[in-house]
Amino acid sequence: MDFLIEIFSDYTLRTVALGTAVLGIVSGALGTYAVLRRQSLLGDAMSHAALPGVVLAFMITGSREPLVLIIGAGISGIIGTLFMLVITRFTRLRADSALGIILSVFFGFGLILLQVVERLGLPNRAGLNVFLFGQAATLLQRDVVIMLVISTVVLALVALFWKEFKLLSFDRDFGSSLGFNMVWLDIILISLLVLAIVIGLQAVGVVLMSAMIVAPAAAARQWTDSLAIMMILSAIFGATSGIAGAIISSTGAGLSTGPVVVLVISSIVLFSILFATKRGIVWSWFARLRRQRVLRLEAVLNDMLKLAEQHQDPTHPHAMVVLQTMNHMQGGTRSTLSELIRRGWVEQVDSTHFSLTPAGVKEAQTFMSQGQFN
Repeated sequence: MDFLIEIFSDYTLRTVALGTAVLGIVSGALGTYAVLRRQSLLGDAMSHAALPGVVLAFMITGSREPLVLIIGAGISGIIGTLFMLVITRFTRLRADSALGIILSVFFGFGLILLQVVERLGLPNRAGLNVFLFGQAATLLQRDVVIMLVISTVVLALVALFWKEFKLLSFDRDFGSSLGFNMVWLDIILISLLVLAIVIGLQAVGVVLMSAMIVAPAAAARQWTDSLAIMMILSAIFGATSGIAGAIISSTGAGLSTGPVVVLVISSIVLFSILFATKRGIVWSWFARLRRQRVLRLEAVLNDMLKLAEQHQDPTHPHAMVVLQTMNHMQGGTRSTLSELIRRGWVEQVDSTHFSLTPAGVKEAQTFMSQGQFN
């Protein structure tokens, strides 16, 4: 509760928390498409491609106004996008190779421009390095307003092109057969992704921005197979990590918000990978154990029914050693019999013999006819 009061009362913390939350929402939503299209490197490439645009915008205008630098970053990112599309369309290079080229060339060009700015001694040049690693503490209220406006436009366009982007992500050829221009849709989607990236450069920087694109969507993917639900979860994870990162970084001296935000969203990814009900490792392990238990129940119940049929008596008792032998001595027969007794399908005649109950006979016959337990 104290943290909530502090967020709304402290200007810096409130501004940083709102800014990173907006960044988390829009990057999480757009990152959904990047993850589903297996273009996770796209966010990394476009964030690095934005750096020369930031520096050139400053060199041309002499201004460090966030809107000016965002426009420069956006133009540079879109140019990088167009280069990538040209490379993949007119050469034999795959998309990942093209992304690697764009990332290294544009980022290297941006670093050279930063050195040129330093050597020229241009006034007001201090602080451009912030876009490499981010500095969320420098966010002002007007910066958050700009981020909010751009994010609203981006999300509105995502809603407007919802069906088209879904076709682009899942069945590009079918979309083409319906008459949609998939190339232009690709350009629009990547351009929106670039916009989502550039608004986050001041907060988390070029180096860490790719994590904000990929990580929320990667975490959300573990929980659902629905595109809409995945996008909502991704936005929620992104916003949560942004707010939590801002709060955590405000409690410790020397903690930068950007890296803390990335660590928080990484923790969410790790938790999702382990415990998600769809694909979580732990969940899958328990599900596998349950399937193995059901298979053991099936095997022992089936063996007991087959043995009983040889005696013309469905409830004829059977020795434990016989059941273990039919189970190829793999173990677990005793615990399986205990589970069958608990369910009321088997009863223990004496210390070494067990027999099917009438309910167990019915269950075994039903299973053999239908292939499943009731």
